[in-house]
Amino acid sequence: MLEHPFLPYYNNDSEILILGSFPSVKSREIGFYYGHPKNRFWQVLSLVFEDKIGNSIESKKEFLKRNKIALFDVCKVCKIKASSDASIKDVVPNDLEVILKNSAIKKIYLNGKTAYNLYNKFFKDSISIPYMGLPSTSPANAKFRLNDLVSAYKVLSKEEKC
Repeated sequence: MLEHPFLPYYNNDSEILILGSFPSVKSREIGFYYGHPKNRFWQVLSLVFEDKIGNSIESKKEFLKRNKIALFDVCKVCKIKASSDASIKDVVPNDLEVILKNSAIKKIYLNGKTAYNLYNKFFKDSISIPYMGLPSTSPANAKFRLNDLVSAYKVLSKEEKC
């Protein structure tokens, strides 16, 4: 069993919450979200918001703050082989209340099918904030090209959707 190794990222002004499933091996090593260099998450967000993101964790946090985005994962504890979402089992969900009570979250987005399915299992009936599944930005999701991901993630930048 592995436990989520770092805190959620959010602030009082966060309006969008993006939830993944569980940090990849590389993300666990560096201590921040979407740390694998081939994960397209940061590239997609940079293109969607037309805003540059540096490589440092601090520059990523500054980007998130500017764009009112919070990040966390559905799983607090789980069994997982390497970074494979398909292998996730025996999940204990994270407590999302701390973010929801201390921010201005208006919409929740799930990065990938596993995050979406786990959110439905654990939170669908207890959290009344609208939510939506988005395609995974993982390099394992080769079916979606960068342009496809950017098109899907554009909902993040449309105020009327949040």
